[in-house]
Amino acid sequence: MFETDVDARLTSANDAFRMLALGGASVTTGVAPWANAAPAERSAAETAWQRARESGTPFSFEFRLWKPDGELMWVHLSTQPIISGRSQITAYVGTAHDATDSVVRRILSEQLVGLLDVTEDAVLVFDSRGTIMFCNDGARRLIGVSDHAPLHDDVATAFIEAIRDQVPREVSTSATTNRWEGEIGFRSPDGIMRTLAITLQIVRSADGTVAHYSSIARDITDAKQLHDELTRQATHDALTGLPNRVLFLRKVADALERSRTLKRGVTVLFIDLDKLKEINDTIGHAVGDQLIVNISKRLASATRPSDVVARIGGDEFVVLCDGLGDEHIAMDVAERIRHSMTNPVIIQGVEIHASVSIGIALAKPGAIIDESPQDFAVTLLRNADTAMYRAKQRGRGRCELFSEEMRANAKDRASLSAQLERALAAEQLFLVYQPIVSSHTARVAGAEALLRWNHHERGILTPPSFLELAEESGVIGPIGDWVIRQACADARRWIDDGSVDRGFVVHVNVASRQLTDANFVERVMASLRETGIDVHQLVLEFTEKTLLDDNPSILRTLNALKRMGVKLAIDDFGTGYSSLSYLRSFPADYLKLDGTFVRDIGQQGSDDPIVRSVIQLAHSLSMSVIAEWVSTDEQNQRLRLLGCDYVQGNHIAEPVTAAEFVPLIVARAANRTD
Repeated sequence: MFETDVDARLTSANDAFRMLALGGASVTTGVAPWANAAPAERSAAETAWQRARESGTPFSFEFRLWKPDGELMWVHLSTQPIISGRSQITAYVGTAHDATDSVVRRILSEQLVGLLDVTEDAVLVFDSRGTIMFCNDGARRLIGVSDHAPLHDDVATAFIEAIRDQVPREVSTSATTNRWEGEIGFRSPDGIMRTLAITLQIVRSADGTVAHYSSIARDITDAKQLHDELTRQATHDALTGLPNRVLFLRKVADALERSRTLKRGVTVLFIDLDKLKEINDTIGHAVGDQLIVNISKRLASATRPSDVVARIGGDEFVVLCDGLGDEHIAMDVAERIRHSMTNPVIIQGVEIHASVSIGIALAKPGAIIDESPQDFAVTLLRNADTAMYRAKQRGRGRCELFSEEMRANAKDRASLSAQLERALAAEQLFLVYQPIVSSHTARVAGAEALLRWNHHERGILTPPSFLELAEESGVIGPIGDWVIRQACADARRWIDDGSVDRGFVVHVNVASRQLTDANFVERVMASLRETGIDVHQLVLEFTEKTLLDDNPSILRTLNALKRMGVKLAIDDFGTGYSSLSYLRSFPADYLKLDGTFVRDIGQQGSDDPIVRSVIQLAHSLSMSVIAEWVSTDEQNQRLRLLGCDYVQGNHIAEPVTAAEFVPLIVARAANRTD
């Protein structure tokens, strides 16, 4: 304790004050009780003293002292006036105590509040009745309460109720659970539904009842939307908005998992849009994309609401039919989908007739034994793909149900395809040549180069057994280049040694995929330069079907070859029912009459008028006609009478290797002279 005069100057003090405020020094009368405070604080104390004296209010003040050991200490002073009988202040009596702990706590609290106001997170403390005890600036901004509005207004109440309603009830009712983290929804004053990440701390009284709640909330609406969008992009097709392969397989696996307990089947349909590439090449990718979107909408309309429709590739769609395990019903569903795709659609003024090929794979109850649902989902999708491929093979625009035989065939095709990719490097491919002879002079005018594969297990294979595989795998390009180069080299050798005359031409078959290659013309010309054969001595044969595809890139390639001087032949004419307008507009040099017309020629004369008409038509268009499959002398003679220019077939000469070709030519020449 201490006493001062009316000017707040010490007149006396006890030992406790002396030790606390004066550092143990003796009391010096005439100095202020705060004499040992820092200069700035002494000045502040004098100002506060004068203000309290003038207003007649009690005086209290806190100031810092440093103990002799250098430790900081806060001292709290308070005084009361001593009033005489005439109501005059004659002196002051005061107390001083160590306030270090309380001041430090208060300062820390003030600093903490400052930090809480700086953070963007909403910090809110409220009691069990929903009364707000503390609210930082972040919470005010989130809730929408102004700085001057009461914290118990309707907006704040709605925010607290949103927390209390969405936090699991067991969190507040449990005597042991004191913390919860999760997400809640809250409609902010601007009307936007926001997602908040909440950390809720429950403070309980000694008896276990809730005293108050402390919460930290963060607005994660934008981050949540971004995450959801990225998740959607990762699991959905960008063009159609349908699930992609990743999400589809996940849903198939889930369906298979359910089938284990529910004892019901699962069906997957693999749907491939026929000839999308041709549509893209002829009309444009924009139209192709619109067609894809149209197909996706048709699929959604043709399937059940519970079915899952997904796009897993450029022209590939899949459908999951959960609970469907009957083959007949599955086929009916597939046929309904296929039929829904047949109606023409008009896009950008172009009428498009679309068709789809559908493969069906079923997993009946109990089908999963050794595999996980995830692995079996992949198997089921692969089976449906295999069945779809069979539908493609059998003419497109149809549905096929998967069988184990298909799996074996698919495995065999995959093995053969892999072997084919190595066959060229392993020198397993070779050419045989079948002469093409003039009907009128019996002169060997040319030869068709025919590809053969000397397979180490299957023997000699002809193109029908592997050519489609070559096109699918893309190996048709290098194989086709090799065939052209080798055929030209052999022809060049025969010409140089005089085995054939300089009017001799070599025929080489080319596939549609080769003709769509932008660099094909350049590679053909390179082969001609490399072998030294004249450009007019090469004839490239393409099927009537290739011409019917009406692919602009193919037509550009063929016209470029024609301008370079390469001769062109339409092969298998008559099998594709081509429009005569194609023959009139396309500058081919040869028309090869399909063997089906030659086979029955002269037999009751049924095919004679057709053959005669084709020959006359070709001649009117400056094309020479080559008849294939000539197997009898009668056919040969009849074709000559009908005006056919050239004949080819086993009756004329069977295909032989390059080494056997020259002796064959010599033998034929000897027979002619005889």
